[in-house]
Amino acid sequence: MDTRQLKTLLAIHSHGTFAQAADVVGLTPSAVSQQVHALEDELRVTIFDRSSRPPKVTPGGLQVIEMARDILRREEDTKASLRGDQIAGTLMLGSVRSSALNLLPRALVQMRHRYPDLKPNLRVSLSSTLIGDVAAGRLDAAIVAEHLGIPNTLRWSPFLREPLWLIMPRGMKANDPIELLNTRPYIRFRSAVPLANLIDTELSRLGVVTNDVAEIDTIGSIVTGVRQGLGISVVPHVALQEPEDLNIMRLAFGVPQVTRQIGIVERTAAPRAEIIALLHAVLADLCGEYGVVRPTPS
Repeated sequence: MDTRQLKTLLAIHSHGTFAQAADVVGLTPSAVSQQVHALEDELRVTIFDRSSRPPKVTPGGLQVIEMARDILRREEDTKASLRGDQIAGTLMLGSVRSSALNLLPRALVQMRHRYPDLKPNLRVSLSSTLIGDVAAGRLDAAIVAEHLGIPNTLRWSPFLREPLWLIMPRGMKANDPIELLNTRPYIRFRSAVPLANLIDTELSRLGVVTNDVAEIDTIGSIVTGVRQGLGISVVPHVALQEPEDLNIMRLAFGVPQVTRQIGIVERTAAPRAEIIALLHAVLADLCGEYGVVRPTPS
């Protein structure tokens, strides 16, 4: 199998047509077509359904594309290792769609400045999907909240342990949090993620009956709603990092104040352990007083 064929295949998948891929890889459309035919013959699979225009990737073709990505990434990492460039190659990284994403771009920018030969590739998805992709080797690591469904073959290391806050517009009379939760309009975080369950569980434990005026599935939108006076809500500390958030009042949520953790999940024998450890350190530093140092493997 020629890696040039695999690069051509990924170019077709990225750009949509054989002709556009030909421009990218510096071949004629005829040569691109010949490479695809040769790959299909070798693997005995039809990669593209040519009855449609442009040709569509078949289910078997999707598997070949996934294999091609993995082979090319391993090739790049091996070359970097042989050159002695330990902090190089492609880091396949996943993340949940949460307020933690506020931190991740800054961390990746820092990593890129320090290690210019490192190429992060980020995918955003649900915790369960990301955990499965790390276990299967499709991702090197993923950013997920504390999760009960992490198998023994994986390691989860928190880089953030942060408090949850009851937030309200500035100027609202703030006294007892329980009274506020029982009487003021409440914006509920409605999402199939651990944070939403953590908040709802504590509300139930406190015996609170909220007066819901909205159900929103993103923390950033909830903060905006509170800032504009729609109601009060509960959010993690990391969601309150913008200058305009200084106009939002906050009280500790829960008795004692509830905290949540976010960390990096990786395989216990992670081939990119050194890079993942460096990313953990950058993320923990960005978290300030709530950052958690990466534990030493036992």
